[in-house]
Amino acid sequence: MSHTTNNPDLKPSKAELVISKGWVQGVALVMVFGFFVMGFLAYRTYTDSMPLPRQATSQAGDVIYTQEQITSGQEIFLRRGLQQYGSIMGHGGYLGPDYTAEYLRLSSEHVTEALRDQGVQDPTASTVEHMRENRYDETTGVLTLTPEQVSAFEEIKQHYADFFGTPTTEHGLIPSKITDPQQIHDLTSFFAWTAWAAAAERPGHEYSYTNNWPAEPRVANAPTADILVWSAMSLVALLAGLGLLFAIYGRWSKKIGWQSSEMPSLSFLQPGKVGITKAQKATAWFFLVVSLLFLIQSTLGAAVEHYRVELSGFFGLDLAQLLPFNLSRTWHVQLSLLWTAAAFLAAAIFLAPIISGREPKRQHWLAYGLLGALAIVVVGMLGGTAISTFGPAWAANGSIFFDQQWEYLDLPRFFQILLVIGLFLWILIIYRAIRSRLRTESKFNMPWLFFYAGLAIPAFYAVGLLATNETHLTVAEFWRFWVVHLWVEDFLELFTTVMVAYIFVMLGVVRRKIAIQLIFMDVILYSAGGVIGTMHHLYFSGTPVEHMALGAFFSALEVIPLTFLTVEAWSFLQLGSQQESRSSAPFPHRWAVMFLVAVGFWNFVGAGVFGFLINLPIVSYYQIGTALTANHAHGSMMGVYGMLAVGMALFALRYIIKPERWPDKLAKLSFWCLNIGLAWMVFATLLPLGVLQLWHSVNDGYFEARTLGYITEPGNVILEWMRMPGDVIFLVGGILPFVWITWLGVRHAIPATVTAMEPETLFVIESAEAREDRTGVAPAPGRYASDRRIAEAHRPADDFPGGDPT
Repeated sequence: MSHTTNNPDLKPSKAELVISKGWVQGVALVMVFGFFVMGFLAYRTYTDSMPLPRQATSQAGDVIYTQEQITSGQEIFLRRGLQQYGSIMGHGGYLGPDYTAEYLRLSSEHVTEALRDQGVQDPTASTVEHMRENRYDETTGVLTLTPEQVSAFEEIKQHYADFFGTPTTEHGLIPSKITDPQQIHDLTSFFAWTAWAAAAERPGHEYSYTNNWPAEPRVANAPTADILVWSAMSLVALLAGLGLLFAIYGRWSKKIGWQSSEMPSLSFLQPGKVGITKAQKATAWFFLVVSLLFLIQSTLGAAVEHYRVELSGFFGLDLAQLLPFNLSRTWHVQLSLLWTAAAFLAAAIFLAPIISGREPKRQHWLAYGLLGALAIVVVGMLGGTAISTFGPAWAANGSIFFDQQWEYLDLPRFFQILLVIGLFLWILIIYRAIRSRLRTESKFNMPWLFFYAGLAIPAFYAVGLLATNETHLTVAEFWRFWVVHLWVEDFLELFTTVMVAYIFVMLGVVRRKIAIQLIFMDVILYSAGGVIGTMHHLYFSGTPVEHMALGAFFSALEVIPLTFLTVEAWSFLQLGSQQESRSSAPFPHRWAVMFLVAVGFWNFVGAGVFGFLINLPIVSYYQIGTALTANHAHGSMMGVYGMLAVGMALFALRYIIKPERWPDKLAKLSFWCLNIGLAWMVFATLLPLGVLQLWHSVNDGYFEARTLGYITEPGNVILEWMRMPGDVIFLVGGILPFVWITWLGVRHAIPATVTAMEPETLFVIESAEAREDRTGVAPAPGRYASDRRIAEAHRPADDFPGGDPT
């Protein structure tokens, strides 16, 4: 590790890599292998996905629909926010039907009735033959439909005209949502294409392009051998991986994981005695915005939930007139991504000057500028998606400023690009703050790891730009889930691990070497399964079967690092208390650390248990798009990234807020209420609802389990109402105290007086011997003759009669 100095003629020496190169080689091997396989799967996605016909014709040659009309229907489906109402090929909202399954059911029933009217002796078997025979000509790009399929298309087109043209809010949508006959035709064409791919057999195989999804006995869709075999192989991979993990942990448990530093007693610098920079003070505004977005997002979540018990009423108010289900869910999902990401950006800005030991001039203005850009993206997303959902006549042709996109990437194209630019500007802000430190460090020491992990955030979010509204459905799903899975579940996870490890190093809790080892272990464990495991989202999206095989096998390995975190949770919890017992001053971050402990719990339960529950191909086959998916999403997104965002905010605000104004009881209240409310949400409502819906799907049919009739059955409605106490606890007891704490950060912040500091020792007073023990580097000659001078180097300038000692 290098040392800064007040003497410009004294150039710091460059720190060497403090861990074995084997760790670096391990990460390189995992990354090269993972992304090589992903490159192969990308090639196969483009070359062997379900075909998009140039046109679909009758046997007489009449054109029923064209490729352009299918694409137009896809654009209408996305633009009007219908993927946030129902789903297509299993992916989307959970209130409306899955349109692939619905069209397949309606068309197969129509074909059966038509054949029966023609006097066919066994219309059921003939229906299977009609629907499964692949009449697509790869040479001409023409799909030939039977007369029965053509008449089914016309009948179903009228069905959707009636459904989307309903002049009331009885479906949770705005009245008369889509009435243009051409738009209804194109929308029906899009649904018809996906339903054809779900039944027509892939050339050379006895299963459909979607691996026989959805389960539909009317077209002989049932689980394939691949679904069953790779579900079994997933379990084998999980058991083998867990056995290997515990074998390694048993052998080297004292050398891996969150190991405490055996150092002489340290003294925690107390809030008010730690100076902050102008950019660090600016993060208080970030956290205030984060808390307000969190409040709005959760309130919208309550509205989304209420639609499942009252479709056209909200305690007497016809809410869908102003805030239809699909718009409220769009805002709910987008804000969940934006507020957590904004908290991570702010936490990184707060940590940057501590890492580097200095803050560049006017860094705070760049921070405020980034906050302004975030505000533009939020307002643009809210306004643009509202215009897209309501679809006024002047917006009929769409625009990059208000066309809603794929689920999770809903924000209009212009604001998606603006967000990508903003994220890259953020990493430039971080680089500007730490570049002097980067020059003095090995390329794989902690400052560089912090930079690499930060750079991955804009890089992998930018991949979502490849999924446009006009992109082939299967290809768009491939790239979309790079964001949903790789960005969220792998690289955000890595960035949070780096930040948490850095904080514990700064608090003198762990050695720098141990922290770096932990980061590399995190990369290896998460990426070994997480990169290729992305494909578990694409089992039934029209991809070749190898996507299922590899996705199922490697996604099972994702549970292993989460199990490791659970095993290490007790050590993690003890770190702060162990250090506090050696300190002459109180540990100031009890509740921030408790939120980090909660992250470990929800990582295992929400991401691990709930995620593995739905990732097995045979389970996913019946449950995709049900409440079990929502259960996993809430347990992992809020439980992991939400709790972490709040914990990082409390860590920073503890130093920003004047000590006499710090509301420790409110931090405690927020912690318990957020966790109790989330646990109530998943265990009292979402999990039992999902299990019942899964049973109904297996026993009665996937189509039946996704209908409004089933969702609004009395037993389900009771379970939905049971969620209300948890929501109240979560909103009132959890979020409102957090909002107040962030307001104190703006209203009662200490003055920003520090521009330079000793890197990585801001939060503790340590002797030269303790510092050398922690970093492995001897102090530079003449540096800090006493502990008192170390403390003074980090105190605000106004503590000294002569001003800032730095």
